[in-house]
Amino acid sequence: MEPFNLSLTSTASSAVPVQIGYPRRFDPAFVAARDAVRQGVLGRVHTVRSTTMDPAPPPAAYLAVSGGIFRDCAVHDFDAVRWVTGREVVEVYAVGSVDPSAPAELYLANGDFTTVTTLLTMDDGTIGVVSNTRTNARGYDVRLEVHGSDDAVAAGLDEGLPLRPTQPGITWPAGPPHSFFMDRLTEAFRRELASFCDVAAGTVESPCTVEDAMRTAWVAEAATVSAHERRPVRIDEIAR
Repeated sequence: MEPFNLSLTSTASSAVPVQIGYPRRFDPAFVAARDAVRQGVLGRVHTVRSTTMDPAPPPAAYLAVSGGIFRDCAVHDFDAVRWVTGREVVEVYAVGSVDPSAPAELYLANGDFTTVTTLLTMDDGTIGVVSNTRTNARGYDVRLEVHGSDDAVAAGLDEGLPLRPTQPGITWPAGPPHSFFMDRLTEAFRRELASFCDVAAGTVESPCTVEDAMRTAWVAEAATVSAHERRPVRIDEIAR
């Protein structure tokens, strides 16, 4: 599939530097995963798994205006998959559910879900699996796995990983589990802010452009449609 032909740059926007806020592009582990893909050390990439699991749902006022879990949460995974692999999503299939212990009427009223999974088909055949939930009791879980024909790597496997091992004798991860995005992504936010200052000063090009944001937004929109209509949705159906 040929790259989408976007005409997003106006005279005004071209004069003003814009950097979209996708902090995982600045997380050292995610950067290393991207470098491994770019350097070819993984061989042919065939599977990417990305996860965002929030420890607790946001307040009702936020849910009413967020646009739904695909647009306010999974969108970070969609961007990470695109950025790390360097490929574009061509088709999406998503499913979602509402936790019976959650205020179901709140989610139903906003057309939202508490837990979703999205299957992404990339333009080179790579398969992406994105998992999200608003209620992960053990903590804030952000990870990425990239599997190739020669090797596999993972970002987010640190001592704060909010998982409890069941294998006898295994004590990793030692914890404490990450409790929020501010502690899991602290270094990423520092680097992102430094980059933004450089972009604003005009010394570097934006590392995350409006075009990037639009391509990722199309994936989130396709996932939303897919989950509600229970069918695969192609990106070219959304990005007309």
